[in-house]
Amino acid sequence: MDIKMQSVDRNLLLEFSGELDHHAAKNAIRELELAVDAALPRRLVLDFSGVTFMDSSGIALLLRAKRCMDNLDGSLQVCRVQSQAKRVMDAAGIGRLVHIKQEGTV
Repeated sequence: MDIKMQSVDRNLLLEFSGELDHHAAKNAIRELELAVDAALPRRLVLDFSGVTFMDSSGIALLLRAKRCMDNLDGSLQVCRVQSQAKRVMDAAGIGRLVHIKQEGTV
């Protein structure tokens, strides 16, 4: 799992690529928390366009991101989710908690 980070004007973009399974999710959650702690964003965007596989461990990452942003009174958006990961998110009902947008990162 590779994560690219970009922070501008208290907006933090994390671009994920690779497989988001149990092993990768542990490290991804740690990197997410470090990035949020450093940037203290008002808005966090998670770009899943490069995620080739996701299991339920990815849901844990999304819930952690939601909790981090709730603690900052900020917003969370997930975008460009590939079909396999979208099916996992839909099965978990994550769309009721997190805004998922298929187009772009805006």
